[in-house]
Amino acid sequence: MIEFELDEEQQMFRDLAHRFAEGTIRPAAPEADEKEEIPWEVLNQAAQTGLLNYMYPEEYGGGGVESLLTRSLVKEEIYWGCAGVGTTVGGIDLAATPILLAGTDEQKARTISRFCQMDKVSLGAFALTEPGSGPDSAAMRTMAVRNGNSYILNGTKTFISNGGISDVYVVFAMTDPEKGTRGISAFIVEGDRPGFSQGKKERKMGIRSSHTASLIFENVEIPVENRLGEEGEGFKIAMQTFDSTRTLIGVAAVGVARAAYEYAHQYAYEREQFGQPIGRFQSIAFMLADMATSIEAARLLVWKAAWLYDQGQPCTKESSMAKAFAGDMAMKVTTDAVQILGGYGYSREYPVEKWMRDAKIMQIYEGTAQIQRLIIARQLEMGR
Repeated sequence: MIEFELDEEQQMFRDLAHRFAEGTIRPAAPEADEKEEIPWEVLNQAAQTGLLNYMYPEEYGGGGVESLLTRSLVKEEIYWGCAGVGTTVGGIDLAATPILLAGTDEQKARTISRFCQMDKVSLGAFALTEPGSGPDSAAMRTMAVRNGNSYILNGTKTFISNGGISDVYVVFAMTDPEKGTRGISAFIVEGDRPGFSQGKKERKMGIRSSHTASLIFENVEIPVENRLGEEGEGFKIAMQTFDSTRTLIGVAAVGVARAAYEYAHQYAYEREQFGQPIGRFQSIAFMLADMATSIEAARLLVWKAAWLYDQGQPCTKESSMAKAFAGDMAMKVTTDAVQILGGYGYSREYPVEKWMRDAKIMQIYEGTAQIQRLIIARQLEMGR
């Protein structure tokens, strides 16, 4: 039987995240966006509140909440507060997920425990994308060559969230180029490894309060015990990671869109023209109706993908559907929000232009909208 009523724990986490987003993230968001800086005090308070570690196993210091649906509820509220802050927090999840999926007990204890500290924020990053390969992982140029009990890592990664400022990285590199994607392996790389450095920091259109940079590896020595899984399992680990994280990007898009819709709705019934609120004109009323409907539809796609994941069922198609639809929806809704506010919407004195800038990345990172459609089409071709 299908039910849409949240249980007590889910309601508690959603309320906690909303209060934090409203009282702590929202007030700090404009300045962080303007300065293009991470609001570290917000992250410190998030850690102290438990919003950075609630989803990790209790044995490593986390809250033990495994449900992706519950995490989706929290993620929507965080992104409703600020997509830049959400991206920084999401970078930690993106690094932790492959370790939880494929790591040994020792690897998990060593790394996940760092993300669970409530008195210190430890960032994580997921390093897959390269300047020349983009979504074509088989064209990866970063190499990891076995040398006794170590690997020597050389190469460059680009557009890495939390890149250059993280404590723990999951880095994907070729160990056997002749095997294509089956020659990719995954490694845990500590941020203080000799030969590892940050390259260019990106100046971005949106999510400005997050840190995005390239990574440079020059003869970085990685012990064998830092490899995740076996050689050649890196691509599989990355794809398994995306089954959950793409769902979370879908709900992130819902959070951004909801923020813009709520502001535009309030504005439409406060702004008067020709003797009545503009929200009563059919042209505006229908825009608001379509915005609300699209947000609801996207959220339901996310919830289904998250539910399938929680049930241990295949959800590659559904997570890609959720991300593709929600990303496109967020771009449309935030653009319409700017339109409803008119000239004010285009002004940086009002928040809707920020939400519109932030929304665009939802169609790009963790696989573009076009890549998601390719994944969906292939899943349909296989009868899934």
